[in-house]
Amino acid sequence: MRETRTTQSELSRLSGVHQPSISQFLSGKIDMSDEQLDRLLSCMGYRLEIVRRLVVPELTRSERRSWQLHRQLSLRLNRSMLDEWRPEIRKNLKRLGSGVQGQPHERNLQRWKSLVDSGDVRGLRRVLTGLDRDSIEMREVSPLGGVLSADERADVLRRVS
Repeated sequence: MRETRTTQSELSRLSGVHQPSISQFLSGKIDMSDEQLDRLLSCMGYRLEIVRRLVVPELTRSERRSWQLHRQLSLRLNRSMLDEWRPEIRKNLKRLGSGVQGQPHERNLQRWKSLVDSGDVRGLRRVLTGLDRDSIEMREVSPLGGVLSADERADVLRRVS
């Protein structure tokens, strides 16, 4: 916008995107889709080019271990296993709920409960294997402790070391 000397109001008129939305995007309050961003850029004579490349996420040792353990659980997860694990998970949710305070942990425990109660295997797999900040924070209050056997857990932790 600086290079083209385009104001938010002008960009709004050119693109049809409401000026408050442009302002919120620029301040980082909202995200725009690639399509929306490309639309705004084209009004200023640019286009969006997306380059896909592998990125190794920067995880702490603890986050990496947690991801590996939850990844192992994801390999075993299906509807019947979830039914088998559900009593242990519910017991863990109750225990965690009495000891956890503050956000995002309380909200994340509710999300775990919802995923487990609804039998959302797909949603659970996303949280178990996700490397986004939201999934990492969800795993910080994981109710899946005690679901892996001691041998499975030791094997995963040996591979992580």
